[in-house]
Amino acid sequence: MSTAFLPAPTPVRTATPRRYLMCPPTSFAVTYTGNPWMDPSTPVDRDLALHQWQVLRDTYRALGHRVATIDPVADLPDMVFAANGGFVRDGRAVAARFRNPQRAAEADAYAAWYAAAGYATVAAEAPFEGEGDLLVVGDVVLAGHGFRTDPRAHRQVAEVTGAEIVSLELVDPRYYHLDVALCPLGDTIAYLPAAFADAARAELEGRYPDAIEVTEEDAAWLALNALCDGLHVVLPVQAETFAAQVAAAGFQPVPVDVSEFRKSGGGVKCMTAELH
Repeated sequence: MSTAFLPAPTPVRTATPRRYLMCPPTSFAVTYTGNPWMDPSTPVDRDLALHQWQVLRDTYRALGHRVATIDPVADLPDMVFAANGGFVRDGRAVAARFRNPQRAAEADAYAAWYAAAGYATVAAEAPFEGEGDLLVVGDVVLAGHGFRTDPRAHRQVAEVTGAEIVSLELVDPRYYHLDVALCPLGDTIAYLPAAFADAARAELEGRYPDAIEVTEEDAAWLALNALCDGLHVVLPVQAETFAAQVAAAGFQPVPVDVSEFRKSGGGVKCMTAELH
């Protein structure tokens, strides 16, 4: 019997225990307009936000991951987005340098936490928003620029950590960070092609021919602001098509409701820094 036309087998996926850093949303609010999602006239339900954050934290723990927490600093409403605080790899950390003055003090808080945790920590020398714009995919680090992070910071991270950096230009202000335009899935990715400049899109197409392309509707729910441990993909409950796509690729979708944080343009990954 010929097998020429049989579909390729679905890859076997395996979860790997991870260590994450999170910050409780005790000061979370939308007080200024830092991206197209933010509208200070839209109220935030802080009790609901805290509940959603706790469910996300508990979901990670139930999946076998360790979660460290950093103490929130009063009057820093965006500090809950721990992924933006820096980038950690192999015992070294590069702490953020925020473009928005409302977030500037977060950089010192995260740098202090990294140093206290034993990481050799340096401050970014150019605008840099951590894992918001740096995502590990296999042996490389995809690095976004165009809105929040300066490409000079990519070079600094490469020098400090020894990582291979692939710079990608973002062009849609709604997807102002790489982690709202692309999600690592093991050795491949899911992404929204329209969020990238032509050269960046061609780079991704060449590297990841099996990438999942999300729908515009799911992208608007910040579906790509998700987190994969090799098997499980923790993603927004509203992103039903994306959940079906990752399931068809052999992953297990784990839907959570983080809708309060979408009011600030954030979601699952924004609230989660991975301590690589």
